[in-house]
Amino acid sequence: MMSFRLRLARTRPAIRLVQGIALKFWALSGAYLLLCFLLYWLYGSLFAFLLLCFATLGVLYNAEDQLLYYPRLPINSRIYVPPPSLHNLPYQSIYTKSLDGTTLHMFFIPQSGDLIKKAPTLLFLHGNAGNMGHRLENVKGLYNNIHCNILMIEYRGYGLSQGSPSEEGLYMDARAGIEYLHSRNDINTNEIILFGRSLGGAVAIDIAIRDEISQRIWCLIVENTFTSIPDMAAILIKFKILQYLPLFCYKNKYLTLNKVRSLSVPTLFISGRQDKLVPPKMMDELFEACGSSFKRKIQILDGTHNETWNKSGYYQQMLVFLEEIRRNPPTRTASKPWRIDEV
Repeated sequence: MMSFRLRLARTRPAIRLVQGIALKFWALSGAYLLLCFLLYWLYGSLFAFLLLCFATLGVLYNAEDQLLYYPRLPINSRIYVPPPSLHNLPYQSIYTKSLDGTTLHMFFIPQSGDLIKKAPTLLFLHGNAGNMGHRLENVKGLYNNIHCNILMIEYRGYGLSQGSPSEEGLYMDARAGIEYLHSRNDINTNEIILFGRSLGGAVAIDIAIRDEISQRIWCLIVENTFTSIPDMAAILIKFKILQYLPLFCYKNKYLTLNKVRSLSVPTLFISGRQDKLVPPKMMDELFEACGSSFKRKIQILDGTHNETWNKSGYYQQMLVFLEEIRRNPPTRTASKPWRIDEV
């Protein structure tokens, strides 16, 4: 009995120590839980709001491709591409690889006989909806009035091309078109015209400022093109908060106004003044900012976003621009670097 009491007496300090630690842990835990409750009560709605904003921006960031690219409009655009033969145009249906291995579909529409070697060749970059076959009426007008060969390239994720559209992907696809043209030995590679409408104009400007491309094209023509995707978002969505979003919130940027300052090739801006989608003032800004020493602007007073090409004087003024380059080849200045200020 004495030995038991002695052992009990010896263990009591240890028991008290464990009890003290447990009581302190319980007190600290209780204080921590109380602090968490008070913080949530005071700031929980703010945290929830910030979390909601973060989640919303994430959803919009990943959904931006669906808001910008419309390869399935109309609904059968990914299945059926109208061929140039529907407009009595000769053509070759060609598949090529983009720089990352994506398979792209193209139409090459040559002038007849020996004219194929004498005529300029135009690389046609279309807008953000449908496929290249939906632009054949305009292409027929270019073919008959400008007397050029035409390469129509289908972006990745459009028409019969593989992949999914993205900003960098479209730039690669356009460069693949230039590479393909320079691989042919039956055309005059000294007169390659880079043409882009709307989104295609933004793509054309991006590749035209690259030294390896600017030396391989004759001139650039852009029609009804925007200054940037953030600028267009602020106009179309009309949420004032969009004016303050930093650039990293945009998956697709197409910062055309920044890039146009670095152009060195002869450039023609065609602006439909009745454009209700891309404000004509954006084309004015691009023209004023253009760094090329040889730049011209055509204003089609009754031209709309998608139908400027069928208005009076469209092809004639384009021919005047091309003939002016032939008569007085401009001296190109080195392209200036451009940068993005992410604010």
